[in-house]
Amino acid sequence: MRKKIYLSGPIMDENPREAMTWRERAKEALSEHFILLDPMRRDFKDREVDSANEIVEFDLQDVRDADILLVNYNKPSIGTSMEVFYAAHDLNKFIVAFSPFSFQECSPWMVRYCTKILPSLDSAVKYLREHFVRQDVR
Repeated sequence: MRKKIYLSGPIMDENPREAMTWRERAKEALSEHFILLDPMRRDFKDREVDSANEIVEFDLQDVRDADILLVNYNKPSIGTSMEVFYAAHDLNKFIVAFSPFSFQECSPWMVRYCTKILPSLDSAVKYLREHFVRQDVR
């Protein structure tokens, strides 16, 4: 059974192309071994009052359904931070983040609630493959 990975990262205050590009790269690199849950598959518009509750509820459902979170921690993001806290504190999920920030520049909250923070998407993909893809033992 393939594990599910939720792709958490800034959307609302992010350039739409940037928000999509890393997720597409992650899907290309990981879809052979994992089921990827991409919140951008839904066509909601941020800052529309009638969709705000739906956005949050669908994202939280994806977090609940996921086995692992892959987090793009490229900037402070309220939504991303809330997902990380909920996944770690309430659900005990495994959280792999990638970030351009040095350890000293990271929020203590992200350091506390991310299981692992790596310097790039490529290193996070490598980590996930090494630790969560079953290797045939002969």
